[in-house]
Amino acid sequence: MANTQSTASRLQEIQYVLRSVLILNLFVALTKLSYGVITASLGMQADGFHSLFDGISNVIGLTGLWLASQPPDDNHPYGHKKFEVLAAAGIGGMLISTCMYLLWKSIHTLGQEPSPQVTELSFGVMIITIVVNLGVTRWEQKKGNELQSEILLADSYHTASDMLTSVSVLIGLVAIKLGYPMFDPLVALFVAIVIAWTASKIFKEVIRSLTDEVRLDIESVRAAVLAIPGILGCHDIRTRGLASHVFVDLSIHVQPRMSVEEGHVMAHQVEETIKKRFNGVEDIIVHVEPEGHT
Repeated sequence: MANTQSTASRLQEIQYVLRSVLILNLFVALTKLSYGVITASLGMQADGFHSLFDGISNVIGLTGLWLASQPPDDNHPYGHKKFEVLAAAGIGGMLISTCMYLLWKSIHTLGQEPSPQVTELSFGVMIITIVVNLGVTRWEQKKGNELQSEILLADSYHTASDMLTSVSVLIGLVAIKLGYPMFDPLVALFVAIVIAWTASKIFKEVIRSLTDEVRLDIESVRAAVLAIPGILGCHDIRTRGLASHVFVDLSIHVQPRMSVEEGHVMAHQVEETIKKRFNGVEDIIVHVEPEGHT
């Protein structure tokens, strides 16, 4: 019961962070889009659309969390937690889309002579939105690590990419002011490469979860189990799942004459020990075998 309450509290906190970030992303997007249109700055307009992509990724994250929060059912006896992973993959896909857009925009702009109107307010808008994105990125990364949320960490990478894009636009504005308008698309090309790198980090974690990669150190689990009095051996240790939702199964050896009731108590001790020793463990299956069994 306590674990269920903890899981519900975690999901509520992640949802709160995503809703707050969604509001900030919409503010940033509308600010850049509006002033970009007023000053005919294609860079600011493109950056504004990039921020809208951030908002879309927040909606994807919230949808994924809602699906992940559904209780286990007959078709999903292990729960729906991997919907959170699928949402993170969706955010990674948004990053790839943003990267492709920036590449296209940069290559297309290289053969043209942009002539946006650069004012003091242009710099002010970009600096303010960069500061907002910096704060959002740090907050999301902090909460993502605390809550072991793939969605928050993935979205923080997306927000960081938006901040980098804004920096490139700011540099481009400075270059235009100094008489080097073609510097802007070159910076955007660099940002596109950085965005592709952050997307690869997201997909790497998604692949770990979807392919059931080992989540806990096997020898550490074995040592924790063998430290329990009465357990003579431990083998066939397997772990899988999300970083915040780990499933464990293993086999232990006990005295051959131990009663079924005593073996049941021993299995419970193993479960309690592993859950206390390792964070994020959701469920444990313990196979009790008599010593000498082959």
